[in-house]
Amino acid sequence: MIFHPNRFSTFLVLFLFLSFSARAADHLSNPLADSPNWRSLEKFQRTITHDEFKQLLQGVYCSHGISDEFIRVDPKAACILMDRDAQTWFTLRFASSDRNRKVLLHGWRAANALPRKRKAGVLSGMKIALDPGHIGGAWAKMEERWFKTGEAAPVEEGEMTLRVAKMLAEKLRALGARVSFVREKTEPVTPYRPDDFKEAARALLKANGTENPRDGFDGPDDLLKEQTVRWQSEILFYRTSEIRERARRVNAKLRPDLVLCLHFNAEAWGDERNPTLSEKNHLHLLVNGSYLPPELAFDDERFEMLQRLLARISDEEIKVADAAATAMAKRTGLPPYQYTTENVTKVGTSGYVYARNLVATRLYQCPVVYCEPYVMNSLDVVARVQAGDYEGTRVVNGVERPSIYREYVDGVVDGLVEYYRSARK
Repeated sequence: MIFHPNRFSTFLVLFLFLSFSARAADHLSNPLADSPNWRSLEKFQRTITHDEFKQLLQGVYCSHGISDEFIRVDPKAACILMDRDAQTWFTLRFASSDRNRKVLLHGWRAANALPRKRKAGVLSGMKIALDPGHIGGAWAKMEERWFKTGEAAPVEEGEMTLRVAKMLAEKLRALGARVSFVREKTEPVTPYRPDDFKEAARALLKANGTENPRDGFDGPDDLLKEQTVRWQSEILFYRTSEIRERARRVNAKLRPDLVLCLHFNAEAWGDERNPTLSEKNHLHLLVNGSYLPPELAFDDERFEMLQRLLARISDEEIKVADAAATAMAKRTGLPPYQYTTENVTKVGTSGYVYARNLVATRLYQCPVVYCEPYVMNSLDVVARVQAGDYEGTRVVNGVERPSIYREYVDGVVDGLVEYYRSARK
């Protein structure tokens, strides 16, 4: 059955409002989170050894530690908390050795599981989904991914990532890949809109101690905007509902072997109509991992982390990300971004790849490489964005170079070709 969002929104609001307290009691991360289906982990029984499980837990996913209160690793099994109140546990039994492990089945294919290379191209038969970050268009200001300098056209990340995706799709298809789009235009994928989440926003604010919140806020510089119904309902729309709907599309419909999340990075720019431009410019890529202890206390995040760990996604996505990062660094000449926060763990060998717990990288049930090249409010990148797309090279900001979009695309393509040419037998 297809629900029209305007007719369905009344049900959605009622459901979220009535269920928020119950779902919070279930220890879920937000009112749109899915309750864990712990029994779905049964398919992973005896598919992983103790040593591999522990290495992935400590080295990639829980590199900041995890309490025995939530996951206890014994010699023959891992005991995973399902219900904190009832103190019920899921027992994951380990394979006794690599030779005795059961076959692991999942919906995506690693490079060495793809059919042998054919004349159609190094990526022939591979399914790649392109996820242009954010929404753009009429939603760009709400997302705070829009700024304008002088009389020049605005810099808008959602439009820029979509342009990259369309150019990238052409090149990947020429190499034999079957390419799909998670977002194909500057419109939301989710059928819902901010007004659908007002009551859920009020419930969230009340749960956090704001009894009588303001409805709106006074622009992006309002220091108390996070305590308003409008801001919270917009966040639930474009950051929570939108990304979760994209995940449903990836997992249930597209079922790719790899998702490429395409973004541009940024430094704080302040006033969107008089933005602060930066001298900084850098590059990094993200894969899933590095969960913080407070995040692992949520039942849904702990469950979703285990789904990825047990499906052995990290090994493939780190290798792909490393190859893409190396190629993009060569094309762009950019240095690696250096995090100053503790929510990441550097992985791989390139120096450009970090593990981080983002909603998209966590919910997509296949390898995901999350690209964050360029600082879109740097002096150099603003000049290149305003120069637009063009063939060949031009002098932009005193340097002769290709269009920023083609440079981005060529870096990603170079990395994928390098990895799959060597890994695909």
